[in-house]
Amino acid sequence: MARRPRNNRAWHFVLSGVQRDTDARAVALTSGGEGWGYDSDGQHSDSDSEPEFPSLLPAIPSAVPVTGESYCDCENQSETPYCPSLHSFHRVKDCQCGEEDDYFDWVWDDMSKSTATILSCDNRKVSFHMEYSCGTAAIRGTKLLTDGQHFWEIKMTSPVYGTDMMVGIGTSDVDLDKYRHTFCSLLGRDEDSWGLSYTGLLHHKGDKTNFSSRFGQGSIIGVHLDTWHGMLTFFKNRKCIGVAATKLHNKKFFPMVCSTAAKSSMKVIRSCSSHTSLQYLCCVRLRQLLPNYMDTLEVLPLPPGLKQVLSNKLGWVLNMNCSPVKPLLTKSSTSMPIPVTTSSGSDSDSSCSSDAERCQRKRCRRT
Repeated sequence: MARRPRNNRAWHFVLSGVQRDTDARAVALTSGGEGWGYDSDGQHSDSDSEPEFPSLLPAIPSAVPVTGESYCDCENQSETPYCPSLHSFHRVKDCQCGEEDDYFDWVWDDMSKSTATILSCDNRKVSFHMEYSCGTAAIRGTKLLTDGQHFWEIKMTSPVYGTDMMVGIGTSDVDLDKYRHTFCSLLGRDEDSWGLSYTGLLHHKGDKTNFSSRFGQGSIIGVHLDTWHGMLTFFKNRKCIGVAATKLHNKKFFPMVCSTAAKSSMKVIRSCSSHTSLQYLCCVRLRQLLPNYMDTLEVLPLPPGLKQVLSNKLGWVLNMNCSPVKPLLTKSSTSMPIPVTTSSGSDSDSSCSSDAERCQRKRCRRT
């Protein structure tokens, strides 16, 4: 059978169209993808994806990883070789800075996670979208946070970029696989969760509040859930950045994280809890009175045995850096986030736990 001759004009038209599409996508990636239907993770986003809010989001494109926000000064955390055209990263070995704890109150739950997640490091490290991303993946911790004081730290062990990478809390009603084919900020889309985005926005009930600066690879995000006073507080690189919510009494939450970014990962480097005892309240007050020391126990004239006991049980309280903040309390509902601003004064009595302290003084006067 004779071979049909190739139509040169038709092939020229097809190849020129492919070239135009390639050039257009390259321009979209370098300009942040504005006006295009592609997510910053390099995948096509559904029509249900979350719309952009230019007035709230930072100006730099989300396809570019955040750098310069690391807890440490390790070279592999300060700069990440990135190629927009290939949309890939050069992997380096994770640093171990800030990972001093050996005991963990909880880890990530292998039975309560999205399908696009993989656990490692004794279930403390979660990796999202190992090959490519087509939506949003999330995971819960193994422990339900009920009564007492709960504190944990999440370290960003990969480049931080994309539609969103978040740290926060949520109830058991949060559907982890609901947005597996949609790029969105999963934590905080409803009333059952709160989430802090790497863009610095606090999410709850679908609302967004400017809360902090960005965080990126190497950043350590701390979360303190105080069920006694019903407060949720966030930390960045072990410095308090503000109270995110109040009036959370009698509610049960899980620690949660989520990500839309391909080949992204986060690691639990601290998870501890304590009863709201007199011992805990005394340690909180000691930390407030000595805010300029890295470790409060080092400057206290206490017996070595007592220091060891306090370090094992409440070391996270005595090392917590609560820089002075001034909550802007409003008449909002119980589930609305409360933005805060950092005070420039040197008054050590005002801190992230100022509301908790006032509440405790009232109880003391009544008794």
